[in-house]
Amino acid sequence: MEERMISGEYQLSDQEIDQSLRPERLNQYIGQEKTKRNLSIFIEAAKMRNEPLDHTLLYGPPGLGKTTLASIIANEMEVQFRTTSGPAIERAGDLAAILSSLEPGDVLFIDEIHRLPRSVEEVLYPAMEDFCLDIVVGNGSSARSVRLDLPPFTLVGATTRAGLLSAPLRDRFGVHSRLDFYDTAALCSIVERTAEIFHVAIKKDAAVEVARRSRGTPRIANRLLKRVRDIAQVEGEETISKEMTNKALEMLQVDDKGLDFIDHKLLLGIIDGFNGGPVGLDTIAATIGEESQTIEDVYEPFLLQIGLLQRTPRGRVVTPKAYDHFQREVPGT
Repeated sequence: MEERMISGEYQLSDQEIDQSLRPERLNQYIGQEKTKRNLSIFIEAAKMRNEPLDHTLLYGPPGLGKTTLASIIANEMEVQFRTTSGPAIERAGDLAAILSSLEPGDVLFIDEIHRLPRSVEEVLYPAMEDFCLDIVVGNGSSARSVRLDLPPFTLVGATTRAGLLSAPLRDRFGVHSRLDFYDTAALCSIVERTAEIFHVAIKKDAAVEVARRSRGTPRIANRLLKRVRDIAQVEGEETISKEMTNKALEMLQVDDKGLDFIDHKLLLGIIDGFNGGPVGLDTIAATIGEESQTIEDVYEPFLLQIGLLQRTPRGRVVTPKAYDHFQREVPGT
């Protein structure tokens, strides 16, 4: 399958980029001003009381900086950062091993926390509330429950689907922070910072163009910049210009709104195949050959954000704005 350049999902090829570009302190983190302001207050208060930060839930679309913020929390609290993910913790014993190895004040980051198995989630409740583990030892009539004390720690959970979290788990987080899509100005600052780290010269209008087509997502902006840099280097351009940026993004099939070939396939599939909708999610998925959950989590949020798609009780509907984008006439006008 062709690589989707503007996917906000993490890919192995981005590992070295993510590690080198991640800011280490809140004052280096660009954007998400409300979240930063609140976190700085909560972190300072926790440090003044010499206590761990309250358990924190970070949620929002992929690629907006949830993992980076979790790492920054550990740096600001001056403690160790331990990381895992919901799918990686298959049994309660796996979680018990992780929790029992924590040092006082450590930050434990669980990505995709909505994918924790229910049996594991239940072990997490007393760990979050009372900093203890209830473990059953033995079998049958000889089984007994043993309570192990844990050092105070901060759990930072991240999810792209906050609605899938169970109410008991969600309620145990003291801090809830939603990360929103970035505006062009903030993304432009990120592109310029990334270019500096890459030792690449880029003109201001070229940085704005990359930012404008990055779907409000820093991870996509960094990925696009890397590809534009490659094309400019092969073309022999030392300073990336807007003309070269436009040429590179056209090669990458990213249009002037930041939509790629899959977005076009999705929107045009509804326009041409279902007269603009409404059409069910599963039907769309079957038509374009994508998983329905992938469409809902990865493709739809930005299309909804910029007003090209609507969710209705009867299904998805393409808006007049989408018809205008593709230079099509709205049916019945």
